[in-house]
Amino acid sequence: MFTATHERKIAYTTDSVPLPNEPIISQAGPSPLLNTGNTFAIVSAVAYLTGVPKRIFENDSEPPKIEVYQKHEFNKNARIIRNLCTLRTAIERSFGKIVRVMKEEHKNWCAVNEYIPVECISKLSDDGINLKTSLKLTLCVIEINKIIADKINNCKDMFPSWLNWEYLKDLFIMPNGYTEAGIKQAGDVYYQGFQFYPYQIYINWKPTNSGNIFYTDRKFVELLYRLNSDDFTDISKVTDISGRTKDAIYEFIERSTNTVFVVDCENSDPYKLFAAFRALDNEYLHKISKIILYDDVNTIATWQSLEGFVNIPVEYIQVERLKVNKSQIDMKLALGVSKEFYQNKTDSFILASSDSDYWSLITSLDDANFLVMIEYEKTSPTLKQVLQDENIFYCYLDKFYTGDSDDMKIPMLLKAAQNYINARVSLNVREMMEHAFFQTRIEMSDLERKRFCDKYVKSLELKIDDDDNLLVQFKRKGI
Repeated sequence: MFTATHERKIAYTTDSVPLPNEPIISQAGPSPLLNTGNTFAIVSAVAYLTGVPKRIFENDSEPPKIEVYQKHEFNKNARIIRNLCTLRTAIERSFGKIVRVMKEEHKNWCAVNEYIPVECISKLSDDGINLKTSLKLTLCVIEINKIIADKINNCKDMFPSWLNWEYLKDLFIMPNGYTEAGIKQAGDVYYQGFQFYPYQIYINWKPTNSGNIFYTDRKFVELLYRLNSDDFTDISKVTDISGRTKDAIYEFIERSTNTVFVVDCENSDPYKLFAAFRALDNEYLHKISKIILYDDVNTIATWQSLEGFVNIPVEYIQVERLKVNKSQIDMKLALGVSKEFYQNKTDSFILASSDSDYWSLITSLDDANFLVMIEYEKTSPTLKQVLQDENIFYCYLDKFYTGDSDDMKIPMLLKAAQNYINARVSLNVREMMEHAFFQTRIEMSDLERKRFCDKYVKSLELKIDDDDNLLVQFKRKGI
């Protein structure tokens, strides 16, 4: 049974802001989206590529963010797709009018300035894409479709690896878009559902009354997966903890004289914790004196590398087990926190753990302040309730944004794979060749040996066969 012995300074706050159903995109003043935990990185990048006008990015009440626009303006591959999509949308919107002007005034399509954004043609030319101006309009659209299909994969790195690229890429590909019949059919679909396309931009989309599909990352990704008869469930990749909760964390740190971040590695996820550090402002993180990691010998190796991804001093403590089936982390952590409080004058602790055993620690240090970061599925309802009843602030690590965690996960995966290779593959090329010369009884001078090695041995390459076996083989066969 939990008991409370003292009152806390920071009131309990939860982080459960529901996703609004409809966009608010036209009112004056700052957007109400900004403080609700929504993210806009993906929709902003898609909006840029599909040709959403710059003025939309510049409007604080609209979802696409101007900083994303400015970033991708320096990306040639992104600029090419954006200008091609902008041009295609302009043609689709005014196809009949453009054809009429071309016939009546004997103009090429690119000269119909009242409907064609000529600056896109100029920008494409600057980026090495020269469209044929003498084509009839349907053939012009076919040419644009072919270039988009050819170039769109160059933009894959603009998006996180967890997002299904094939789903996203299809938005840019006009169905049957290499034929005049396909173009006409796509145009008919676009005209009939014009008001349901995001900012009336043409994409390969089934027009339905779903509101602004670029409203938030969460809404867009869920709709995108649904369009492909799939479900997207990892919400932390498309949402962030709310501004209200961040402000409460900042207030806790501001009120503290000395804050230490303590982590129970056995009951915390390193990638979710990393996401929390990424989501919080450095101005406040720098006021945390250190991070202490209490790690069990049986947990994942990622914890030992956390220091390389945060700008806070990290103290790593690996706790040995006296019995194979019994961890000593909770006792070691409790003693460590007590030492920090009594000896090092630490008045505030951010504790990352979902283990209810630490309630006795919290209630034992009457004059210490605690902020607890827990994981939703790992924490008992009883602990959540007692934290709430005793006004001890807690928040969910699960709710911090994890959509940009590739820059931690990929290096960690490569490091683990490299360690695996190093433990199993040991090959000295000099010894290999001495063995080969001995086996074949071939005599070569030193110069001949060097030339052989330069030509053949230095071309060794790795291959993965159909059974996922890693092979080391000569690229040049010498035959």
